[in-house]
Amino acid sequence: MEKIWLKHYPAGVPAEIDPDKYQSIRDLFDESVANYAERPAYHCMGREISFADVDRMSAAFGAWLQSRGLHKGDRVALMMPNVLQYPVALFGVLRAGLVVVNVNPLYTPRELEYQLVDSGAKAIVILENFAHTLEQVIAKTEVKQVVVAAMGDLLGGVKGALVNFAVRNVKKMVPAFEFDNAVRFNDVLRAAAQMTLERVEIKPDDIAFLQYTGGTTGVSKGAMLLNRNITANLTQVDAWLDPFLTEYDRKHYIIITALPLYHIFSLTVNCLMMLKIGGKNVLSVNPRDTAGFVKELAKHKYTTITGVNTLFNALMHHPDFEKLDFSALRISNGGGMAVQRAVAERWKKITGVTLTEGYGLTETSPVATTNPPDLKEFNGSIGLPVSSTEISIRDDAGKELPLGEPGEICIRGPQVMAGYWQQPEETAKVMTADGYFRSGDVGIMDEMGHTRIVDRKKDMILVSGFNVYPNEIEGVVMMLPGVVECAAVGVPDEHSTEAVKLFVVRKDPDLSEKEVREHCHQNLTGYKCPKYVEFRTELPKTNVGKILRRALRDAKAA
Repeated sequence: MEKIWLKHYPAGVPAEIDPDKYQSIRDLFDESVANYAERPAYHCMGREISFADVDRMSAAFGAWLQSRGLHKGDRVALMMPNVLQYPVALFGVLRAGLVVVNVNPLYTPRELEYQLVDSGAKAIVILENFAHTLEQVIAKTEVKQVVVAAMGDLLGGVKGALVNFAVRNVKKMVPAFEFDNAVRFNDVLRAAAQMTLERVEIKPDDIAFLQYTGGTTGVSKGAMLLNRNITANLTQVDAWLDPFLTEYDRKHYIIITALPLYHIFSLTVNCLMMLKIGGKNVLSVNPRDTAGFVKELAKHKYTTITGVNTLFNALMHHPDFEKLDFSALRISNGGGMAVQRAVAERWKKITGVTLTEGYGLTETSPVATTNPPDLKEFNGSIGLPVSSTEISIRDDAGKELPLGEPGEICIRGPQVMAGYWQQPEETAKVMTADGYFRSGDVGIMDEMGHTRIVDRKKDMILVSGFNVYPNEIEGVVMMLPGVVECAAVGVPDEHSTEAVKLFVVRKDPDLSEKEVREHCHQNLTGYKCPKYVEFRTELPKTNVGKILRRALRDAKAA
């Protein structure tokens, strides 16, 4: 189709980028360290490290991995939350020509075993809090080298020791574990201080990450993200960001990193993008501790905050959030799940900054579309395709649909993955003959090229032959002042195939089912209104805060 979106690009944003500007993430790292060596790169739990610090420590870490017999292309798993050890290990692995396998620290033994076996990881860096999980499965994997990190490792002598003591002995957060081949993170850095990192050849088509995802169907799969995929996506994001940043912004850029760095959104948009522009990541170890997170926000004059809808919603329900200083805030960016209008409008009212929405998936490195950073008002759109990216709305047969009709969002560009690791059949299911990735999301494109997400195909509810999209229902219910959050799912119904069931977390304890139903009937067509309403104290969420509709669907209708 015609690239109608190009006519509506903001001034200064190019239609195309050079996807081969960098040969590898390592080359980008080298350039950035040369330019920003003395700038602060990461802040966590009161400790700050510079780009020069990351350069020194990651070089040592990479050299140590090489000294243990790991060669180019070998996989190394990282199983840590947002602590300073993560970027050190990340860049050490990448600079050594190895492949990063990001692992959710909250995985069960079964999930961890599957990912380690499937990836063929030969080494793992793991926070000691989760080492007991690894102990249960390591014998069934190819992992030969275990590096164990502690929460306080890079926080400095006295403070680090106090943090580790509290985590281990006061909070009892480190279950007992034992490995024959484990080495402590700080011992690795000390041992490797005099080692030299071998500069292996890294090509654009070499895999940088095996980033596991449930994808659109089936079990977890490792998306093969090449060096070229990642560096192209960073160049694309920078092309959209650059026209809106002053020289001052670039020299003092601070981003709040609440989502875990092992998640593709935070990995690219926060960790790697700040590497490219020389910005500082303020790492939050536990953003679900809303009170603690708000206190941390009060300490920083931050430029950008990224997150998911539930994170922004939770912040605004804390009484101290409105007291914060938002004078330096330029960009608020939501992704990972739909941003609800009620949340966006309240965010603008409190912070004075529009909550902009972007879109992407693990398989697209992730950014595929975005709104301009200086968007005046929330528009309910995921924006325009980023430079060198094409969006096509297609039906189930792969035929492109006219503007205004809902269909599957399909994406083509240099950021699209090379395929799923050792699963060509699964890759074939999601790639079209003309090179588009089938997202599994239903969207509508307008005449300006803006796309609006309708819902996930698998979350769509079929009521008497009508398609009902949970996002629409949830957006309406969130307009009720007495609602904190909600989720809509489809449940079996003998009369209409499926019926809508609504789960609500109340802010107002007196909010009644009758009020919810009346509100829905005022704002939704009859077949979209919930047949069942259930109040809960909380909703199940993923590690990044996305509501788990799947878990709710398993609940029986009231």
